[in-house]
Amino acid sequence: MQKSIFSKVFLWMFVGLFVTFATGIYVSTNENMIYNIFSTSAYWIIFIAELLLVIFLSARIHKMSLTTAIFSFLGYSVLSGLTFSSIFLLFNVSSIIFIFAVTSVLFLIFGLIGYFTNIDLSKMGIILLFGLIGIILVSVVNIFLGNPTLDLIISVIAVIIFVGFIAYDIQRIKAFSNVIDDENKVAIIGALELYLDFINLFIHLISIFGDRRN
Repeated sequence: MQKSIFSKVFLWMFVGLFVTFATGIYVSTNENMIYNIFSTSAYWIIFIAELLLVIFLSARIHKMSLTTAIFSFLGYSVLSGLTFSSIFLLFNVSSIIFIFAVTSVLFLIFGLIGYFTNIDLSKMGIILLFGLIGIILVSVVNIFLGNPTLDLIISVIAVIIFVGFIAYDIQRIKAFSNVIDDENKVAIIGALELYLDFINLFIHLISIFGDRRN
């Protein structure tokens, strides 16, 4: 059961990442779309839609049909790609590829830790959640302060938090695989959680180490 569900989780996670990166690349090459997203209120509409969709998917996954769950996940991946397009405008392609590789290695390492460790990581979840809420609040404050040093500190702490989430979420999916009824739906929500871990880890790593365009 575990091998079956994890193969589906990682398949859907890869699909989600592919859709996001492909959307981001496409949008970054379209000047009209870039202008409409980042020079109007569309960015905030997309941001709110992302937030609502991920809440809807997480809360309703067990009650919605598999088809609805899949389209909701793919829709979220597309919305993320729209805002993610800024990465391709701000950073050199070689740097994006390198940071993606680093993110993949870290994901693998901490994913294996989460899968094979005998330590119960469930108590770590609340610590990670409070840490995440903390950096979100500080990030909002720093939008108005514009302090680059604080931005760096936030990104460093965020990297620590999200590698912790990778191990935590992998162990949680492993535990779910022993008690679930519909592994296809759990595979979607598991893919969403790991997708979010990967994307956020990537974003904060590239903000620290990324080579910006001149």
